[in-house]
Amino acid sequence: MNNADQDLAAAHREPASVLSLWLSLLSVGPIAILLALIVLLSLASPHFLTPRNISNILAQTAVISVVAMGQHLVILTRGIDLSVGSNLALATVTGALVYQATGSTILTILTMLMSGAAVGAINGIVYVFGRLPHPFVITLATLSIAKGTALELADGRAIPGMPEAIRFIGGDAVFGIPASFFVVAGVAALILVMAKTMVWGRWIYAVGGKPEAAVRMGIPTRGVLVSTYIISGLCAGIGAVLLAGRTDAGSPLFGNLLELDTIAAVIIGGASFLGGRGHIGHALVGAVMIGVIRNALNLLNVDIFFQLIAIGVVIVLAVEADVLRTYLEGRVRTLRAARLQ
Repeated sequence: MNNADQDLAAAHREPASVLSLWLSLLSVGPIAILLALIVLLSLASPHFLTPRNISNILAQTAVISVVAMGQHLVILTRGIDLSVGSNLALATVTGALVYQATGSTILTILTMLMSGAAVGAINGIVYVFGRLPHPFVITLATLSIAKGTALELADGRAIPGMPEAIRFIGGDAVFGIPASFFVVAGVAALILVMAKTMVWGRWIYAVGGKPEAAVRMGIPTRGVLVSTYIISGLCAGIGAVLLAGRTDAGSPLFGNLLELDTIAAVIIGGASFLGGRGHIGHALVGAVMIGVIRNALNLLNVDIFFQLIAIGVVIVLAVEADVLRTYLEGRVRTLRAARLQ
């Protein structure tokens, strides 16, 4: 290689290395922002890092965390589930009605889980086999249907009463740690194992990253897509158990704006609407960040309406970070290809 070629290679290598560094910073950005928030808020309020407040944050973010993990799988496939909030409300109502009728803890829990999974299955089956252009259509429809069904079944009112076991899971603590935290950890571990050790996990990334290529490779894309919506619905059912236990009731008014919170958690955590990129930690980091922001604003006596503004600003910043990440990845690939020529 002559001097001119060496100079050209060095010129390509340096920008590529700088862009790679920026990509690395973006990938750890959500965690770094969360840690910075914790440090700043602990300085702003002496109550923020107290064991009691930390326990409150974990309890308050449990429902969002669980439902966001299901939403994350859907977003990995370039989809979206707008029905999770209404799905959760319907699950709490059906669970409360079953408990009133039978008094059975097992049947109450199973009813909530099956109710959530059933709505998820409807979303997936209608979207895939109905050949809809986007899951936005069916999940928006089931948002309305599930909410209306919950209001009709409950006559527009909360239904009090939940089994002791559900109240423990949703509202009690073990050694100062909310019991709901262990549910979140268990769901996260299960999804992580499924995504990392099963071929199904690789299929999700393939379907979301390169849908056309996934079809050519013989991947059962329809089954993969339906499965993600069923799991999203099941996570809404698990969230229903946690929320019903915490409130000792089922209500058709539960879950308002939960779909926005879960989508925000996934995107704030660093996942991409373009699909095929992200891991379960993104949903958890985003959910905790939302919980930390809301908790801190409450501690600082900030107007509750400002919370919506703050979360909206964070979402915009997260989406812009995703756009920047996509641009930098394209530039890095171009420079590396040029260097190999």
